[in-house]
Amino acid sequence: MTNLFSSEGVVTFIARINNLTPQTKSYWGKMTIDQMLAHVNVSYEMLYEPGKHPKPKGLMKWILKRFVKKNIVNEKPYPHHMRTAPAFIITDHKNYEVEKKRLIDYLIKTQELGGPYFEGKESHSFGALTQTEWNNMFAKHLDHHLTQFGV
Repeated sequence: MTNLFSSEGVVTFIARINNLTPQTKSYWGKMTIDQMLAHVNVSYEMLYEPGKHPKPKGLMKWILKRFVKKNIVNEKPYPHHMRTAPAFIITDHKNYEVEKKRLIDYLIKTQELGGPYFEGKESHSFGALTQTEWNNMFAKHLDHHLTQFGV
């Protein structure tokens, strides 16, 4: 798994992002390139923009922690056409350049904060995560969608 807490890992992802263009098409799924970038940004919004997305509560939070978390924070790649959580569904078109810049800025911020910042930090949906789980969640999701768009 690419380490988003290292400058090398972030540089690798930024290089892949910079290989995208507004005309890049996906190999699977329904999202356009601008929607994909906005979709990936949701993970970072949940962390860095508290209150933007409502937190799951009660039974839904329990289900997420008990059954979904392990598939999100492990190193096993996501399958194509995996079901998307409602907060991550982007149906309107976004500004490609704005979403691309936001994603790169989030990656740099994550790397600058470093792994120890994330150790035991509470996630929006899964409770406290280790720095490895945070890295896996972010890197796996980004890799999945960059691969979806051929980079």
